[in-house]
Amino acid sequence: MRSAMLEALTLTTESAALTKHALPTVWNSAEWVAYFRHNATNLMPVPWGCGAGVSPEELAEIAGSLRAWQLGETSDGTRLTRAASRYAVRMNDPGFVDAIRLFIAEEQRHGAELGKYLDLVGVPRKGRDWGDAVFRCFRHVLHQMEVWATVVVMVESHAMLYYAALRRATGSAVLRRICHQILRDEVPHLRFQCERLAVLHRGRARVLWVLTMGAHRVLFAGVTLAVWAGHRRALRAGGFTFGRFWRSAWAQMGKAWRAMDPRAYRWPAPTATS
Repeated sequence: MRSAMLEALTLTTESAALTKHALPTVWNSAEWVAYFRHNATNLMPVPWGCGAGVSPEELAEIAGSLRAWQLGETSDGTRLTRAASRYAVRMNDPGFVDAIRLFIAEEQRHGAELGKYLDLVGVPRKGRDWGDAVFRCFRHVLHQMEVWATVVVMVESHAMLYYAALRRATGSAVLRRICHQILRDEVPHLRFQCERLAVLHRGRARVLWVLTMGAHRVLFAGVTLAVWAGHRRALRAGGFTFGRFWRSAWAQMGKAWRAMDPRAYRWPAPTATS
């Protein structure tokens, strides 16, 4: 069941080439709730008994970045839940709130496991971080569901690169397994948010869509520079130069942009009204 779900959730890179009848449909909230609940009971085991398994040299390269990223995974989700609740009322979709809560729970699990690893290696957790503060302020100022989902997609597109780099930067079996699980979770997370953005963008005039995508690109460039500035040491330890990171980030976000385009999905025919 899990493999079928993940196959269905894989971000398509060839949406424009698909015929109308081959296009996927957006999952409804009940389907997402079912997915998140299933995923929560089918996690990869973390070999905590192996110990930290990290050399002092490896830890020196990743510790500061890991502390900051762990903090970013620990939001209580209160404001996001409120935004989702307002959106659910407007859309008459109460199940969406349950899906958002389960999504938040997965992010909190990521933070908890990273925090447990920091405890294991004796590195204190971080209470504040400038990058995390900037992202939270941006989301807190603008309460629309579209803004939340857009910021989440951009951050998680970078997370795909970050956790892949972190996994390459260490020989720790524990940390590598944590990163592997997070990467498996992030693919559905991206699809979940991109589908919601496709719903929100549907029916938007094409000129407004073009302007929206232009604003996305400006914001994404800033986010990419900020992530590199805050995490370049760990990213370099994982094999990224700035050029490679920049190109990879835009390629990853390109998949997300295609997945949030309403034209990438098959929509039900409008109901005739008398």
